[in-house]
Amino acid sequence: MLGSFVGAIIGLVIIFFIIIGIFAGLVKSIKTKEVQHVYSNSILEIKLDHAIGERTQENPLNIDFDDNTPTHETAGLNDIVASIRNAATDSKIKGIFLDLGSIPAGISTIQTIRKELKDFKASSGKFIIAYGVDYTQKSYYLASVADKVYLYPEGEIFMKGLSVEIMFFKKALDKLGIQMQVFRHGRFKSFVEPYIMDKMSPDNRLQLRGLISSIWDDMLTDIAASRHLTVGNINELANNLTINSAKEAMEHNLVDSLLYPDEVKAKLKKMGQTLENENTFVGVDEYRKSFSTYKTGTGKIAIIYAAGDIISGEGDDQTIGSDRISRAIREARLDNSVKAIVLRVNSPGGDGIASDMIWREVALAKKEKPFVVSMGDYAASGGYYISCAADEIVAEPTTITGSIGVFGLLPNAKELLEDKLGITTDTVSTNAHSAAPSVSYPLEPKEAMVLQNAIEDFYHTFLKRVADGRNMSIANVDSIGQGRVWSGEQARKIGLVDTLGSLKVALQIAANKAHLSSYNTEELPTQINPFHKLLKNFSAESGKTLLKDALGEIYEPLEDITKFKDMKGVQARMPYDVSIQ
Repeated sequence: MLGSFVGAIIGLVIIFFIIIGIFAGLVKSIKTKEVQHVYSNSILEIKLDHAIGERTQENPLNIDFDDNTPTHETAGLNDIVASIRNAATDSKIKGIFLDLGSIPAGISTIQTIRKELKDFKASSGKFIIAYGVDYTQKSYYLASVADKVYLYPEGEIFMKGLSVEIMFFKKALDKLGIQMQVFRHGRFKSFVEPYIMDKMSPDNRLQLRGLISSIWDDMLTDIAASRHLTVGNINELANNLTINSAKEAMEHNLVDSLLYPDEVKAKLKKMGQTLENENTFVGVDEYRKSFSTYKTGTGKIAIIYAAGDIISGEGDDQTIGSDRISRAIREARLDNSVKAIVLRVNSPGGDGIASDMIWREVALAKKEKPFVVSMGDYAASGGYYISCAADEIVAEPTTITGSIGVFGLLPNAKELLEDKLGITTDTVSTNAHSAAPSVSYPLEPKEAMVLQNAIEDFYHTFLKRVADGRNMSIANVDSIGQGRVWSGEQARKIGLVDTLGSLKVALQIAANKAHLSSYNTEELPTQINPFHKLLKNFSAESGKTLLKDALGEIYEPLEDITKFKDMKGVQARMPYDVSIQ
């Protein structure tokens, strides 16, 4: 037995050194990217072909396994904005080149970048050139801010207006023998509709039409101003599907020239560029390493990033864990060097109790120092819940917010189990309702009443939180609540938002409230160690990627269905994702 034990120890030691050797060899064999030197007359190339998070995810290796394969940009919104601002005063940067196609980001994220580009033009006098093979409406919205907009000669611009398409599952659930038992408060709280109806309710149709009309009007106003057109002109083009070719896009002044990539480079050459090597173009990932955003100042403002679904527990960089975000707010509140707090919210909501836990920390922090909320693409339902106690709320005009309402869902799979699968259940209980709730039988009236009462209680709490935070009456909040979603522009008019603007505007407001003439910032919570995240999520993320590639457009609605397993208790969640192309 002793020999076996010693042998096992020796074996483990040998395996350990083998693993170390393999890892060392791997690190030695890969190419670690170095900070690229920024040459004179360089062009900052912005290529938004990756999912744009609120901040860049840490990657200390930043490795490239293949020199011949172009690397993809990974910069988050914070680094994209910082790069544009720095480029405005960087004498080595001659201008900006927007290499655009489909952009996997929310419209408010795009609007923030567009505003930064507009400020770049105004403050620096440097050029912005946009080029695309195909422009979606979202990417064209961004491109329109450029001095010149170029399009591939056989390319397209999709200009047709906005729409929201919702997939309904009721008939499929009926065939399976599953009935959804619904508990909600809010006539517009339409998350449950796909599971109990086969089309939109009139209330849902009303709110969606108002929402996308507001966003579309804001986009058209910006495009019309940049391209010297009118909103009426562009709407007419969209209504008649006039833009069916690159040539028609140029005829109607949506683009300036139809050019091949080599011709675009030639244009840039004439503007004083030396394009003999690829180093003349510098991407955001590489450019961001060449400068520092740290500022010396008399005080510090904490930026707390809250992005993703709101869940109980720790969460991660893609979700808002109640423990993690609460701890970050508390840390900023107790830090005497922090003079103000800005909570950056980009969330469709989620768990109701988790939202309330975060709200509590916001309310405590607000008593001690200025607290400002900056809203991103979404700050709806639970996302608004955690925002409403702030001193001031800042949103983009296209932010999707509101959705003040709650719901609960419980499937009844009795028919599926018994009639279709031949599975029966039997229970032994100590009391009349010990087994409730269960998916194997429908709720009894008293059990359903208890769940509905819980929904009503939490909705009243939600109303009170908003009423107290926004200095409104509960009746007033209820009249604009009921689960209805609003754009940032609409929300400002009804008192749910104070100011329209980006994170930059929110920071300035926080600085003014804290009487800071200059300041530096601290980003919280600390990002999760990338090695730990890699080991934890490698298999799950790889599986998701493969499934998404295989299913295409079908993947997202199926993913929504799988979220049921995480929906426990009262939910304060957006009814759907609004995707703008």
